[in-house]
Amino acid sequence: MLIPRQPVPGLTVETLSGAPFDLSADAAEFATLVVFYRGLHCPICATYLKELGRLTPDFAEKGVKTVAISSDDKDRAQQMADKVGFPDLRFGYGLPLSVAKDWGLFISTSRGTTSIGIEEPALFSEPGVFLVKADGTLYFSAVQTMPFVRPHFQEMVGALDFVQKNDYPARGEYTGAV
Repeated sequence: MLIPRQPVPGLTVETLSGAPFDLSADAAEFATLVVFYRGLHCPICATYLKELGRLTPDFAEKGVKTVAISSDDKDRAQQMADKVGFPDLRFGYGLPLSVAKDWGLFISTSRGTTSIGIEEPALFSEPGVFLVKADGTLYFSAVQTMPFVRPHFQEMVGALDFVQKNDYPARGEYTGAV
């Protein structure tokens, strides 16, 4: 389990832009919003990532870079990026499932063809949203076991105003006995 205020695991993947994404070198002013999505086969992911793409400029104004990452191959990632249609949203692909597990993501097995007629990969990770501070420590996380009920990006943009104005610390950092 990842702990707020502690370093997150390493994260390096290829991106559709051709430049690798390396979280440790991302150089965000405040934080990087890492959004792990299930893959091209997930219609809910496409809708969710459209919202992220729409709000990427708002996050950027607050010093937050955004990236969407899946274990899909380059072709499937490109299809998702085309479907989402926001060129400012970075897409990473080829996430090793061992790295997904390091981040605490749940792994699912294929159920075949989805409701939109796209085959699920044999194994893939379920969604996760992580706000990682520029110093590489975890600020916020939400990990899902299902494609449904995810954090709202508009709420996150609004919360950043409060967080930054008040220097609000990451919560959930206590690891001692209870």
